[in-house]
Amino acid sequence: MATKVVMAQLSPTMEEGKLVAWKLAEGDPVSQGDIVAEIETDKANMDVEAMGSGVLRKILVQEGATVPVGTLIGVIADPEEDIEAMLAEAAAAEPAVAEPTEEPAAASPTADLPPGVPTARDGRVKASPVARKMAAELGIELGTIPGSGPGGRIIKQDVEAAAAAGAPAAGAAVAGAAARTPGAVGIVRPPALGEGRLRDERIEASQMRKAIARRLAESIGPVPHFFLTTEIDMERALDLRAELNAGLDGFKIGVTDILLKTAAEALVRHPEVNASWEGDVIHHHGRVDLGIAVALEGGLITPVLRDADRKGLRQIAEETADLIERARARKLMPEEYQGATFSISNLGMFDIEEFTAIINPPEAAILAIGKTRQKPVVEDGEVRVRRRMRVTMSCDHRVVDGATGARFLATFKGMLENPLALVL
Repeated sequence: MATKVVMAQLSPTMEEGKLVAWKLAEGDPVSQGDIVAEIETDKANMDVEAMGSGVLRKILVQEGATVPVGTLIGVIADPEEDIEAMLAEAAAAEPAVAEPTEEPAAASPTADLPPGVPTARDGRVKASPVARKMAAELGIELGTIPGSGPGGRIIKQDVEAAAAAGAPAAGAAVAGAAARTPGAVGIVRPPALGEGRLRDERIEASQMRKAIARRLAESIGPVPHFFLTTEIDMERALDLRAELNAGLDGFKIGVTDILLKTAAEALVRHPEVNASWEGDVIHHHGRVDLGIAVALEGGLITPVLRDADRKGLRQIAEETADLIERARARKLMPEEYQGATFSISNLGMFDIEEFTAIINPPEAAILAIGKTRQKPVVEDGEVRVRRRMRVTMSCDHRVVDGATGARFLATFKGMLENPLALVL
């Protein structure tokens, strides 16, 4: 029986997905549970498993294309099974396929491209993002590769075939064109000031970037933000961290781990901040699930440390390190980056002293952490150099009032300035 391979909704916020790569080719045998494709969701790259067995009879969506959730992207069936009705149904649906944004080919003299190389109206070579990346990694000139994809587009298999056949290296076409140009006798003219540094281009937004855009529009407009900033003396907290790490073999507790533990303990004491706005209801959560903002290439993801208030510093450090590592590899499952009750964003490692963060609805608050710096501080009439850190709390005024947020920050600050309670 024929089995559909569809663009599945792999997160509640996912509206469309990008087909990154097919793991099988048409005609390859498939068993139920096999990985047949990789797709880019709004938060991670995820594998698509086969729901049936047979042969990958038809690929309907090519690598690099973006299609809505529910779109038929392939068909698995027995070798002799009739799948025409399924294909006709898919054709009638006619989903809007967003083709990858074109980029200029590496070789500009398109008149020298071999026959069969697909080009757009302005002479740019048509190729999928995967093919472009592979060609760049292998040092192959795109302008020398005939394409076999839709409309003659160069796809992954074309680059692989060109590599096996010993295609010319990138730059060869440009060098050849220069050699044929009158007056080009091996002299390379350096670019004029400002020339060659910037390129006008339009880059297709990733699924993650599209999701970020939607979420920000849902937050900064409808959510009435206000901000509270305080400065914290970090001397004792950093001394405690150094003492703890001195007794650990091959494992270190980070500053962010201490901040997560402190925030969790403060939220237990101020449950009105560990809350969400849900229409006409304010939901005080029975768990402390902390979102940790992690910067990725082209976006941001917030893995969630579950039940942070019930964990010690070492467990928090171990779990956080694992979450961040898998977040950067885009290997998190949806349940691992959804459902936080409060979030922390730390930009101190980027030498940012102070900033305001945008709340991730339906959470009621987020804490923005700046860089810890040595500063002169007056204490008991004397000037001393102390390590100080500025933090700013963004609050949803529908849930958290000014005094409520201030009390939470006072507790957070007090714990960091007297941190022994964190290890008891």
